[in-house]
Amino acid sequence: MNNRTFTMIKPDAFSKGYSGLILDRIIQAGFKIIAVKMTRLSPEKAGEFYAVHRERGFYQELVDFMSSGPIIAAILEKSNAVADFRTLIGATDPAKATEGTIRKLYAASVGENAIHGSDSNENAKIESDFFFSVLERY
Repeated sequence: MNNRTFTMIKPDAFSKGYSGLILDRIIQAGFKIIAVKMTRLSPEKAGEFYAVHRERGFYQELVDFMSSGPIIAAILEKSNAVADFRTLIGATDPAKATEGTIRKLYAASVGENAIHGSDSNENAKIESDFFFSVLERY
């Protein structure tokens, strides 16, 4: 799985019309889309996805935000996928993100940071399995 990662274009970027621009940047960076879908997380599903953060102070705000509108979920493939994708999206805080990264271009704040990217190969598999069955991957 070290050649695959998971991403979500978050509700803020979706509502601002950035989804196509973000997907294009991902493809132009050499990632192949293995699976993709537009969906909307219920508060329960968002809570399940972010359960690792349940004890943190921002958990409920995160759940509320992630269930506030549509998202685009995708599995991406490329050599060194997790690390390369983390570089492409930039720092969580767009003010600290490198010029040209997705978050520098399209994120408004730490809370509304446009895109999610898996932080490890293990989490990429877990997160991919949360959203996609084997039959939905190409």
